[in-house]
Amino acid sequence: MAVTTLSPEDIDRIIQMAWEDRTAFDTIKTQFGVAEAEVIKLMRKHMKRSSFTMWRARVTGRKTKHLALRGDEVTRFKSSDQKGS
Repeated sequence: MAVTTLSPEDIDRIIQMAWEDRTAFDTIKTQFGVAEAEVIKLMRKHMKRSSFTMWRARVTGRKTKHLALRGDEVTRFKSSDQKGS
């Protein structure tokens, strides 16, 4: 799904998932078809500059945001807001 075709509700959910420490970018891509680079662009567009800067500093290098880097000790967390809950 292209970022331009996302509903406001989908954009809000993607932003929420991007802020969650245990929600990997791969999960966002699976659920919404939005790759990590597109999530970054979406966050930049829909957040205040200071909030975006804080988010980028928070997720840069964070292993839990990338499934391939996660250790086995990180279990799957499913928010009550997530589809299929």
